[in-house]
Amino acid sequence: MKTRRSRGATRRNLRAVNGAGGLEPPSRSLSASENGGDALARRLLALMQAPDYTPLTVSQLAEALGERGRGRHALRRRLDRFVQTGEVVLLSRSRYAPAEPGALVTGRLEVRRSGDGCVTPLAGGSGLFIRSSDMGTALPGDLVLARAEEAATGQRGRLKTGRIIRVLERGRRVIVGTLRHTGRFYYVVPLNPSYQQDFYVPEPRGAAVNDRVVMQFTNWEHRHVNPEGEIIEVLGPVENASLDTQAVMRHYGLSEAFPEEVIQAAEQAAARMDAPGEREDFRDRLVFTVDPATARDFDDALSLEEESGGRRVLGVHIADVAHFVELGGALDAEAAERGNSVYLPDRVLPMLPEHLSNGLCSLKPDQDRLAFSVFLTVDGQGRVLSARFAKTLIRSRLRLTYEEALKVIETPAGMRRGIEQVPADVAAKLREICVLAQQMRRRRIAQYALDLSLPECEVALGADGRIADIRPVVNDWSHQMIEECMVAANEAVDRELSRRGYALLHRLHEPPAPDRIEELAVALKELGFKVGPLSQRRVLAEFLRSVQEHPLGHYAQMEVLKRMKRAVYSAETAGHFGLAKRYYAHFTSPIRRYPDLVVHRILASALRREPSPYVLDELKRLAEHCSRTEQTAEEAERDILEIKKYRFLAQQLEDRKPLEYEAVIVSVTHFGLFVELPQLDVQGLVHVSALPGGYARYDAAARVLRAGTESYGHGARIKVHVAAVNFDKRRIDFAVSGATARRLPGGRRRSRR
Repeated sequence: MKTRRSRGATRRNLRAVNGAGGLEPPSRSLSASENGGDALARRLLALMQAPDYTPLTVSQLAEALGERGRGRHALRRRLDRFVQTGEVVLLSRSRYAPAEPGALVTGRLEVRRSGDGCVTPLAGGSGLFIRSSDMGTALPGDLVLARAEEAATGQRGRLKTGRIIRVLERGRRVIVGTLRHTGRFYYVVPLNPSYQQDFYVPEPRGAAVNDRVVMQFTNWEHRHVNPEGEIIEVLGPVENASLDTQAVMRHYGLSEAFPEEVIQAAEQAAARMDAPGEREDFRDRLVFTVDPATARDFDDALSLEEESGGRRVLGVHIADVAHFVELGGALDAEAAERGNSVYLPDRVLPMLPEHLSNGLCSLKPDQDRLAFSVFLTVDGQGRVLSARFAKTLIRSRLRLTYEEALKVIETPAGMRRGIEQVPADVAAKLREICVLAQQMRRRRIAQYALDLSLPECEVALGADGRIADIRPVVNDWSHQMIEECMVAANEAVDRELSRRGYALLHRLHEPPAPDRIEELAVALKELGFKVGPLSQRRVLAEFLRSVQEHPLGHYAQMEVLKRMKRAVYSAETAGHFGLAKRYYAHFTSPIRRYPDLVVHRILASALRREPSPYVLDELKRLAEHCSRTEQTAEEAERDILEIKKYRFLAQQLEDRKPLEYEAVIVSVTHFGLFVELPQLDVQGLVHVSALPGGYARYDAAARVLRAGTESYGHGARIKVHVAAVNFDKRRIDFAVSGATARRLPGGRRRSRR
């Protein structure tokens, strides 16, 4: 019976190939073109795509195709290649079948520190979860081809999983790490812990063991053998904190220096200040800037004027960088290649040379500057009624830091004590803009924008490259004021250009995928929160507001953030899920973001009623490139901050003076407590052996550890100090200070919802 059915299937498949005109190869096929479109590949794909095709063995396929001898060997090679690319799957009993539509995903691999990862499709859509055992020889950042598998039910819900079947392009060839040595081999431990493998190197090339080195990746053919590389540069001892920034820059391919022709172009651009073109003269109006105390460039300024009927006109004045950076010139090419500025603790890697970024294009006080201004007419409730755009000439009256602005805002009107350095008219106008910004913020929150107010830390470094101080950056009224004004201007620009039918670079933030929402619901439930249908924006937004003051609020917000899709640039009409905006583009920071510069040029063309200087294909290419450079900058900034924090904690151990920190327990397991230090924004493990009270017992039902008379559960606050720091794996061990753990009322089940 089995033989008869197989022969019948073979005859049906043979008719499908040899019928009138045969069948066209499937449009989704990659391999037919990759193999030069040869006849055997086309015939094989046509056969397997026939409506009545049933899985066949190599012998049966050869019979159906009439291949013998060398042809049969060629057929086997073709099948092996199709299996590698994922278009054909090998079933049980050595039978072959075409992959299901949508089973192949091409995208970039992101690897978590756990070893598992995710492939984000280049074409958009949901990513694939990749187990560490299914990555093959792929490395973080590689462009890969993955095959989707059936959804598997895991601890955190149903996950769309996959297996990497081919590395299409290596994401990073230059890797920075630390040279180590065994009895027989030298190897390099990568700086970035996302790499799960050490790299063998044939010789140290002048480096000493424990030196930071720059390595060129050479080869990795077999998963069970370590990848290989060659040392191309020696940076210096890993203990030298002053080399941290250089190491991160080399790893991510970042450069501080500009080519000589770019420097010359920046100097020559100064002459364009004398030819400003037709502009509105706004120099007699009250304009000022508010920026961080450490800011070196000021690309946005504010003004506010009263109109009849309670209306106000908010002016958002942005440095007119496009006036100085000619499209297609050396300056423009360099800025496009960099994509954005990169902000590291001890230096800024600007997108444009300082002659522009910190000079002509910086809106410094008491100096004439060229701007591109957005004028928003707003009613008494903070609703934007209309928008106008104009090239302007401005003169900032005053430069304020966020701290100075907050002090003015918090000082009652009429009082001058403590803010004498701020002119009275500026102080009054600042308070009025703050009131308007809060109106705008309330309106945006009412539309269920996501309020992810995660705390940030600002690191101050000493001359030796070590941390001198860590200060929390609070999202106070002064920060919110600038944020809301910039959001309103960005929205107005996108809305205007979209209304006029111009293609541009939108800021795209898609809603989270359904499987990630399921995963989030499970994770929040494990933290003790009761949540509703999180797929509804309203429910998700209300949940985030409800946990603002909860002891696990920061961790809950981090769980939400991890399930959000990354905001990217897109040439297609899009929307911003997080901000609850249908129209949104970046316009307000052309000094440090290339997409803003692109949008400036398009808006200028629109106001002149001229065609856009960009075609759609060019915008698509720029969107992908700038999204990638932005991600690189974020990873570099995150890495250097983490390294510095780890050095800060390790120094406490070296000095034998560990500081005591208040920590929040975010997870409890049988082997210890995972805790978070809000003050430093770091996480680590308190192993059961570091708990006071002797033998610890794990209560799985209650998810608590009991040691002596103390119980440790989700949401409890405990005092800890650092016990060990592992730089290679980026892990921290803490120990409990003292003998008591202060437990919050309601424990892990406490919720403000």
